Amino acid sequence: MLSTIPEAQTSVRELFRRGLVIPAHPLALTEDRKLDERRQRALTRYYVEAGAGGLAVGVHTTQFAIHGTDLLPPVLELAARTAGEYEREVLLVAGATGTTRQAVAEAELARSLGYHMVLLSPCRELDEDGLIERARAVGEVLPVIGFYLQTAVGGRPLSRNFWTRLAAIESVVGIKVAPFDRYRTLDVLHGVVRAGRAAEVALYTGNDDHILADLVTTHRVVVDGHEVEIEFVGGLLGQWAVWVRRAVELLEEAKLARSGDDAAMRRLLTLDGHLTDANAAIFDSANGFHGCIPGIHEVLRRQGLLAGRWCLDPAEELSPGQLAELDRVWAAYPWLRDDDFVSAGLSRWLA
Repeated sequence: MLSTIPEAQTSVRELFRRGLVIPAHPLALTEDRKLDERRQRALTRYYVEAGAGGLAVGVHTTQFAIHGTDLLPPVLELAARTAGEYEREVLLVAGATGTTRQAVAEAELARSLGYHMVLLSPCRELDEDGLIERARAVGEVLPVIGFYLQTAVGGRPLSRNFWTRLAAIESVVGIKVAPFDRYRTLDVLHGVVRAGRAAEVALYTGNDDHILADLVTTHRVVVDGHEVEIEFVGGLLGQWAVWVRRAVELLEEAKLARSGDDAAMRRLLTLDGHLTDANAAIFDSANGFHGCIPGIHEVLRRQGLLAGRWCLDPAEELSPGQLAELDRVWAAYPWLRDDDFVSAGLSRWLA
């Protein structure tokens, strides 16, 4: 058993601060686009047994379209109930979207189902002041994880001052940094340091194009003449919805690299390019990320976890040429995959 698997006596809040693998949970659908409860449970079991410390449900990878529908409550409930099959506690993160009223209502639903935190997705209807007030309101229900989402899939640029203000809110316990942009990533780091909460706000990479480099880098941010060290402690990722056993091993290696293991550092900096190349195929970077969710589904389908690539929107499919790219990276990087682990557990997870 990997040493990164949480110990029962440690609170999930503390484990979150130390750093976890948190897969963004996909939505398993039947061919007629109804919830496939059997395979949805199998995904959750796979993630927990692979060593993931948490699950993020109702997020982009789960498909934002479930918000405001009758699908959201059963999807959240099923993940929580299935995670509860295991002796160790799994950190449960619920995605919340929309205006303040909707986000607070979704946070209250998540709290009623036993969720620990809320990942607060962007809302284009609110300006930065409105987003700050929304975070405060949601933080009265559950601890908040901020979210810098890339613009290609619904995010928006946010100022460095916004991240300073957000990080200063006591109920904000983490930030998922996923702008796929180094300048904007630095805005978050500087904002957290300026807020004086570098030790309290856990940074999680969502930069699927830069995962391992984020995880092995210790940043030294200079604010008002003072240098403060800050680093990413874990990942909350759509990319980590697949090949999760390997992701858990990679995070453990990243922690060794940050602690001074030069050999681990060299290995991971090499693998960073491999993982980014694989992500380009899975997330369909060549086509503006149009096929990112079907790409994740295709990997899980090949491993037997999903029956198909179906999304809620019938038009959401792989882009032209994406399947060939998936074939290429599948063959090129077998060391990134966890096929043997999935094969060994699949029948039990589907039972």
